[in-house]
Amino acid sequence: MNHIYLDNAATTSVCPEAVAAAVDAMTKTYGNPSSLHKLGFAAERLLQQAREILADALSARPDEIYFTPGGTYSINMALLGAARARKNKGKHIISTEIEHDAAQNTLNQLAAEGFTVTKIAPDENGRIPVSAVRDALRDDTILVSVMLANNVTGRLQPVAEIADAIQSAGSQALLHTDAVQAFLKVPVSVTELGVDLLSVSSHKIHGPKGAGALYVKKGVRLAPIVFGGGQEKGLAPGTEGMPAIAGFAAAVSAMGPLYREKAKEIEEIKRYGLALLKEKCPNLCVLSDGDVPGVFTVSLPGYQSETLVHFLAEEGIYVSAGSACGKGKPSKALLSMGIAREKVISAIRISLSAENTKEHMEILAEALAKAQKVLAHR
Repeated sequence: MNHIYLDNAATTSVCPEAVAAAVDAMTKTYGNPSSLHKLGFAAERLLQQAREILADALSARPDEIYFTPGGTYSINMALLGAARARKNKGKHIISTEIEHDAAQNTLNQLAAEGFTVTKIAPDENGRIPVSAVRDALRDDTILVSVMLANNVTGRLQPVAEIADAIQSAGSQALLHTDAVQAFLKVPVSVTELGVDLLSVSSHKIHGPKGAGALYVKKGVRLAPIVFGGGQEKGLAPGTEGMPAIAGFAAAVSAMGPLYREKAKEIEEIKRYGLALLKEKCPNLCVLSDGDVPGVFTVSLPGYQSETLVHFLAEEGIYVSAGSACGKGKPSKALLSMGIAREKVISAIRISLSAENTKEHMEILAEALAKAQKVLAHR
């Protein structure tokens, strides 16, 4: 059976360019970038080229890009590193109730270390009010962390406006954003956003798993959270995973232009799908129509998310019950928006890529309509 993959916010297929780059790094340029011989120098050049590609994509400087093993590592490095490095200046952190678990659990750790964490709730549309962040700022606020695009709702957050609010208040706080779900899908410029720290991941943009990056604005100091050699200026020690990093850079080069070219088309497919789903399933609720191209969340009250996901999988259609990292638990992001629990426990997230078509939306709508009929008799 041919499958229809609609779970691209969880992970993506690896594009051919990234595969080729990773294989080349494993079989040809396989030296350790720290080794002082020909193969080492070649690997070091490959690492520098990858750094320049990421920097260009983010409108940053190459020496502001640090490679990590993934988005979770980048977020941990930003939050733990910034908070611990600045604890003598204050111990207050502002974040939100809709952050990914990679941030939520890191903030919980910082709270256990004696930091005070204020979490801002979203409005009913899933957006964080800038005024709430402004009002939460204190003299001892040292860090603000607000994700750029939510992984469940696809909502873009007003990060640039929050940066302006921090600056206008004369606050010392650094601003971090988790841009894992936004990178390449929408324009992401560290200068336009006004952030000090920004996290991205490879496997969300058709690169291999095992690579991420953290932008650290020049002059910002982080305390290391892992200890070893001096790689990545001591912030991400250990021999760099060059196959994954090379694949990451290749995916950025290949998919950046494609996302820009296909963004409008992907959004049209999403809109077509939403209209069709509401037609075929009249009791379907749209919990979020998303801002990021191709990401939206719907609910079929009366049916458990996990049951719907398994039914669709049997039909060869792959979606997610909210965040893949949530392991099927009700989405905290949706609950924090004030959405009724009975709707949240029936939520499924659909996330498209450039490989999806309107026909896929038609098949999804028919399958969900079928699920309602079949599951009603179980």
